[in-house]
Amino acid sequence: MSWAYSASRRQGEESVRTVCAALDAGVSLLDTADMYGPFTNELLVGRVLKERRADAFVSTKVGLLVGEQHVVADGRPAYVRRACDASLRRLQTDVIDLYQLHREDPEVPVEETWGAMAELVAAGKVRALGLCAVGARADRRPGAGLYDATLRRLSRVQQVFPVSSVQAELSVWSPEALAGLLPWCEARQVGFLAAMPLGHGFLTGTLTPGQGFEPDDLRARHPRFTAEMMAANQPVVAGLRRVAERHGVTPAQAALAWVLAQGAHVVPVPGAKRARWAVENAAAAGLRLTPADLAEIAALPPAQGSWE
Repeated sequence: MSWAYSASRRQGEESVRTVCAALDAGVSLLDTADMYGPFTNELLVGRVLKERRADAFVSTKVGLLVGEQHVVADGRPAYVRRACDASLRRLQTDVIDLYQLHREDPEVPVEETWGAMAELVAAGKVRALGLCAVGARADRRPGAGLYDATLRRLSRVQQVFPVSSVQAELSVWSPEALAGLLPWCEARQVGFLAAMPLGHGFLTGTLTPGQGFEPDDLRARHPRFTAEMMAANQPVVAGLRRVAERHGVTPAQAALAWVLAQGAHVVPVPGAKRARWAVENAAAAGLRLTPADLAEIAALPPAQGSWE
């Protein structure tokens, strides 16, 4: 709503209506970050929480600073403490249900950052801690799994304070987390927040190859959103549409149901800019894909194009 997808055109009142519609539809998790905007998304969520705090499980993130031309990591303990207080003020709440480390700072041992976050739990400002699997794609050593670096990081911070959740990308066209990261979480009863479960909107079936994106929309520079790659990946959407039509739902709902089918510990975190899309997404919780549906989706051709 205020980051990555033509946010400059987003209207605050419309976004507030969308969040309220999601809560009305039974959604409870509101996932945001201080860097979105920056800060404006937390302010928006705070407007809703001021009236409806009891309806929401509030998650936000720390560890990234937005500059004029770039994003940098900051994991210094003093910064973490200041950032948490600022997020609490913007969110208009006295406690954050889940505080996530958005990215590890290469200049600060992750254990030090995590230790500062654990202090926030002890202080009653935060209830649980999570880690985002950001930067895992940079691990390109021969034989390395996509999330090997994340698993090593998780093992280190677990020794400092329990990890309650891991957030990483998971969708029909980006299923890599199934190989190691999801089993790690399941074995330890750690929740998995599936980011980008609709593939930045591609899996909704509403985008057409060659369509333009606004300059401030990340998809304008994304390798998978060139006209060539969007055309090459149409079989993925077509397969979802076939499954969806059998159930009388949309491709987006089928895509979210696939994510939900990956385990009871998996919670998709779809974005929505409009109230009707938030309600549609929430309805996917009632869809149960059959073994035949899941086998058909598993047999779809892998997505084409680099993700970087």
